[in-house]
Amino acid sequence: MRKRHGCLTTLFGLVVFCIAVVYGVTAVTSPWAFHIGGRRTPLLYWSGSGKLITKNETYPLYVYFFPDSHFSRLQLDGLRPIGGLQGSGWLCTSPGVMQRLKLTGTTFGEWRSTDRNLMEFRLLEKKTFDAPQGRGFFDLYGYWQGPKLVMQDRGRSGSAFRSGLKIEHASVTLNWSPYSDFKDACTSMTNLSQH
Repeated sequence: MRKRHGCLTTLFGLVVFCIAVVYGVTAVTSPWAFHIGGRRTPLLYWSGSGKLITKNETYPLYVYFFPDSHFSRLQLDGLRPIGGLQGSGWLCTSPGVMQRLKLTGTTFGEWRSTDRNLMEFRLLEKKTFDAPQGRGFFDLYGYWQGPKLVMQDRGRSGSAFRSGLKIEHASVTLNWSPYSDFKDACTSMTNLSQH
């Protein structure tokens, strides 16, 4: 019994140590991750959804992201890059049909929080082993306006998805929300083309 108690204590201590290291490294390299979109983010991530309005259709979109060590080293809109982003996105292409995407990106501007910072996302189709062609993607750029992230593609064209879907002339306002809100919106969606 004593041996078992000792193992649990050691395991608990190791977990606490690992969490402390993650928080310590984040505090030094990406302090903005503790305060994203006007809200405290102690779990170091932000999630939100909105309606992606494109040239031809409107699609519910959900994203979540967290800090990453890889990011662009180039300035954008005269702002220096301060950190990388990684995560996932889901695009609702028809009622109840959600396409998972990989999210990568960079945040530019203030180092301590994302308030009024510029965010750049690339939303990339997931890899498949049987697809000889490249992956579809689209890019979004935008600024935080309080708790909202207002984004657009700035007229830059991405690449068509394997399904033939191509996102062009896109804009979206993302508000904090859990995945369940997006899933409900996708399930109840009746007309994609209504703006």
